[in-house]
Amino acid sequence: MKIVDHFRELWAPSFGTPRGSMRDFFADSAYDDEREITRYLLAGHDLFSVMGSSEDVLGSGQTILGGDSIHSDGEWVWRGDLRFYVRTHHVALPTEFLERVRGFNHVMPAEDLSSLMEIAKEIRTRL
Repeated sequence: MKIVDHFRELWAPSFGTPRGSMRDFFADSAYDDEREITRYLLAGHDLFSVMGSSEDVLGSGQTILGGDSIHSDGEWVWRGDLRFYVRTHHVALPTEFLERVRGFNHVMPAEDLSSLMEIAKEIRTRL
């Protein structure tokens, strides 16, 4: 399991050493394919759905519906609010993840239930 948005502001210490603070990972500008990337993130397979909203940890005052939910593409996992941070703050994503997204032409791979269940189990033990 790889965490796309593994920033200390978003994930509990039980998930391992974060990449650092999200504030250190702002891209100079939006990705050329930002719209397609955010669609990919929105299409992620649900591992945990959380009703409610989360507040922008970077202080804009905005709230993100379902921000604490967790999604996956079968290899990577991310929180529901990642799309907001990519679109609003141009947070830089791991190169390996971007290569995967672009390799799938921004289309979410088909659900692999056994893989997703293993990832969900691992997440549950760390919550």
